[in-house]
Amino acid sequence: MGTGHDHGAGGAAPDHRARLGVAFGITATILVAQAVGAVLTGSLALLTDTAHMLTDATGLLVALVAASLALRPATKRRTWGFRRVEVLAALAQAALLLAVGVYAVVEGVRRLVAPPEVPSSELLVFGVVGLVGNVVAIAVLASGRRANLNLRAAFLEVVNDALGSVGVVVAAVVIATTGYQRADTIAALVIAALIVPRAFRLLREATAVLMEFTPEGLDLDDVRAHILSLDHVEDVHDLHASTVATGLPTISAHVVVDDACFRDGHALEIVERVRTCVAHHFPVSVEHSTFQLETAALRDREAHGHA
Repeated sequence: MGTGHDHGAGGAAPDHRARLGVAFGITATILVAQAVGAVLTGSLALLTDTAHMLTDATGLLVALVAASLALRPATKRRTWGFRRVEVLAALAQAALLLAVGVYAVVEGVRRLVAPPEVPSSELLVFGVVGLVGNVVAIAVLASGRRANLNLRAAFLEVVNDALGSVGVVVAAVVIATTGYQRADTIAALVIAALIVPRAFRLLREATAVLMEFTPEGLDLDDVRAHILSLDHVEDVHDLHASTVATGLPTISAHVVVDDACFRDGHALEIVERVRTCVAHHFPVSVEHSTFQLETAALRDREAHGHA
């Protein structure tokens, strides 16, 4: 039997911790300010945006932790390190966003019927503080957003926060200029409409990783067909693919080859061809792969043993 592994060994991972740390510090500060503002003003829009920012602050913290862990070598007890911390955090974020979204909708309907008084000047101050802070965080992350998926996700989270702050500012201006108190509720419902789909997306992606579904964009039928097209390959079975964490898909399979391959030296060559195939041929590049080479006789004995 032979196995093929590629652990993507290369240079040290780029260190983006300083950039992420600054963005997290800004977001956490705004979070505290907006939470105080939500209590003082009673604004539903500000409360909804505060929950949105809490989720994104958590996301930035996870990104910061992930960037730190990415620089640490794997151990024999934790071969993948703590890469799945982001998945657990995503589940918590999704639950919080869904809860806030449902609350905003229910409370929003009630406030549309009987809108409470919301002080526009205080609401505007807290909205502007949030918007300015988000713009600064966007500037910090903008230049590095294409470096990896981690930074891209962090950048998008801050952009979403900025959109929420814009909603709060618009509501404050409308209330100040027209006295239309329902503007706060409408802004809250708009922010909820932005965050609920994101909550479902987070929930779906985290569930897919934990359930070890095939990575999105990777067609295992196509993978099987390409491996079977290689010389000396007779069959492929026990083909599995999953995702450990963002940007870390894995694949494994039993590959049946001609008996002669174990005598004439073709076995190692076949392993390398299969590994190269899954790493470079498909839309999803799978660098972490494990392949077991076996004869048809061994495959038949395995099948008999599983019957």
